[in-house]
Amino acid sequence: MDSPFSFLEKVSPEPNNLIKGLQLIQSAEGYVSDDAIRAASAHFGVPAAEIEGVLTFYAQFKRVKPGKFKIAVCDGTACHIKGAPQVHEWLRQEIGLVPGETDKDGLFSLETVACLGCCSLAPVMSVNGKVHAKLDRKSLKKILREYAGK
Repeated sequence: MDSPFSFLEKVSPEPNNLIKGLQLIQSAEGYVSDDAIRAASAHFGVPAAEIEGVLTFYAQFKRVKPGKFKIAVCDGTACHIKGAPQVHEWLRQEIGLVPGETDKDGLFSLETVACLGCCSLAPVMSVNGKVHAKLDRKSLKKILREYAGK
């Protein structure tokens, strides 16, 4: 039976290709699991502890499986001034998440991004890439209900 990480065979197994391999894993899986670390360790001949060090050093890598709906709250200057911290607080109250977390049902995950490029529509967030603008608490609750199917 093929390994779920057989796509690593496309990358030459030299240790200097580790980051490229981890990027492939994350692209395919949405995060880097413990199983993926073991597969990368075997493929590149690098100890798992060293791979874990790379994953924690680079902010691009995620170790938590993302939710079905990935919420990204913009915290660029315009959004910050117009309420991004408040949007985070509402999300914490409504779905119990802070940036970097996924809810226990695997429905929502939350992250903060530097800019979504919608400054005139601040504050904004995206859900799986779809932008929701000029957020207030009422619109945020409605958006969450729609994605949760409630």
